[in-house]
Amino acid sequence: MRVLKTAAIVALMSGCAIATMDARPASAFTFGDFIRAGRKKPEAQQVQPTQPLPGVGTMADPQQAAKPLPKITGPKYYTYKAEPLRRIATDKLLDPLVTGSVRNDALPPVLRMPLADARQFLPGINVRASGDVAKAVEAHYGARMDYIWIGAEGVNAKAKAAVAVLADAAKVGLDPQDYAVSVPSDTFDRGDMIAREKELVQFEIALSAATLSYVQDTVRGRIDPNKISGYHDFKRKTVDLLPLLDKMSASSDMTALLNEQNPKSAQFAALSAELVKLRSEQSVEQRVEIAPGTLLKPGQSNPELANVIAGIRLKGSEKLKADHATVLAAYQGTPEYTPELVAVVEAFQQEHGLKADGVVGQASLRILTGGDTVASKINKLEIAMEQARWLPDGLGDRYVFINQPAFTATYADKGAEQFSMRVVVGSKANQTYFFQDEIQTVEVNPYWGVPQSIIVNEMLPKLRSDPNYLDRMGYQVEVGGRPVPSASVNWNGSTASVAVRQPPSSDNALGELKILFPNSHAIYMHDTPSKSFFKRDNRALSHGCVRLADPRLMAAAVLGTSVDDVGKEIAGGRNKALQVPVKVPVYVAYFTAWPNKDGVVEYFNDVYERDMYMNRAFEATRGARRAEG
Repeated sequence: MRVLKTAAIVALMSGCAIATMDARPASAFTFGDFIRAGRKKPEAQQVQPTQPLPGVGTMADPQQAAKPLPKITGPKYYTYKAEPLRRIATDKLLDPLVTGSVRNDALPPVLRMPLADARQFLPGINVRASGDVAKAVEAHYGARMDYIWIGAEGVNAKAKAAVAVLADAAKVGLDPQDYAVSVPSDTFDRGDMIAREKELVQFEIALSAATLSYVQDTVRGRIDPNKISGYHDFKRKTVDLLPLLDKMSASSDMTALLNEQNPKSAQFAALSAELVKLRSEQSVEQRVEIAPGTLLKPGQSNPELANVIAGIRLKGSEKLKADHATVLAAYQGTPEYTPELVAVVEAFQQEHGLKADGVVGQASLRILTGGDTVASKINKLEIAMEQARWLPDGLGDRYVFINQPAFTATYADKGAEQFSMRVVVGSKANQTYFFQDEIQTVEVNPYWGVPQSIIVNEMLPKLRSDPNYLDRMGYQVEVGGRPVPSASVNWNGSTASVAVRQPPSSDNALGELKILFPNSHAIYMHDTPSKSFFKRDNRALSHGCVRLADPRLMAAAVLGTSVDDVGKEIAGGRNKALQVPVKVPVYVAYFTAWPNKDGVVEYFNDVYERDMYMNRAFEATRGARRAEG
């Protein structure tokens, strides 16, 4: 791997306890490279040797020094394994007293009581479902003798309403084929009532399984997030299916009963509405083509400028086009990128959340050329709706929502967005996890506890050749809880008992504060001395934690205080933990399609390629559900 430039190291080393995916060569580090991590201590302040401790020893052993550098790797993506279906054990649902006492099948068709003994056909029914759904169906029909979906006249109105909802599952991001049921015809051969009843009983069991599958999928999603990768961390929702069949049996409005199982949040409603709209627009998509790799800077001349302006005319808002109507009307397709046209491009960039510098590069091209196709937007919406089901139904009245592909953190109170700010998230090699938690503490003037992944992957190469490195850079080294000189640690041995931390300072990797929501991934929000990274469009640059463009504003919001009060705490210079009065839900999320505060769905680059893994999980699920038993 090539040596990273100093700026890149500054970006990466403002890290959390996220394991890195690759070790850096020793030659990649100098004293100035390591975040300008601390001030060199005067000799009198440096830690003096103490009694020997575990992990402390000499560096002089050449055999130890020859050991290869260890490496800590991050979580993996998995090959998704979908839940298999099993046959519902209908053969165990017979009531021997009933089926053994009546022989309707021996009577002439005209004398048969419709469905009076239809349960005798249950052993021959072949319906497959997931384990939870199969158990619920078995429990329901094992305890009751009546039917939900069929009667003496055949398929009832309730069943027809349910079938219509399932057939329309695509509008809520689900696959209608997962719930497809063969509906018996209203016309049949009355001379073969036995075949008719068999068909109706098959339909009864199949529709019960289909409706339960639909409810389970729309409540918790088809995909188990924790089977996608180690970066996904959700307790999968449980759905109490058994009472639902009783509710369906008693319901007079099956359409409403099934539809109300869908998520009710405003965000999900916006995604669903956008999905319906885009499906109607697939045949009328308009796009502008701009040569790949185009880079246009103010003052240059480029024939692609005409296509850039065409893209603005197509994708710009009506307000933008009205504000710059004179310039746009006067432009005749010339290649000179004049100051007047730069102003138009800057307005377009600002409107789409990009750095408004007039430089037309990759981020601007993606939007100008239409970004995602309608088909890819639909795919992002389906993925977003699936992932939204992993979250609570309604994010709450007060919460923080971090959307990694958007590089934003939003604070909401009373159900409405109060502010949003730019963030830096983990690099592709050091990805931020996808999970939810609760904010508990704001720590001002924080220490940075260097995670083992950074000690092993990025510090060890330097420490093996320069054991005094951490002392000179102002870091504190502890073994077994006791301070020791950096040079006294055996950096060729295990570092598991070695703790390294950076004291509060203007150069501290976490800046002046961090916001904690204790989790097993040691991810938190924090300040950073590397302010320039917030100007970039692609801000996947950290070791996994979330850096905030305006950390004092976020801290004040979750603490329920003012920015000035937060500033006073910081000015005190003392490391201090401030408890949040009421815990605030935080969603460290990953959505490539998500509505803004006005309900308009926006689309983002898939920075970690997680949508690809979601699509693979969808395909695996389709395969499992279509497999023959």
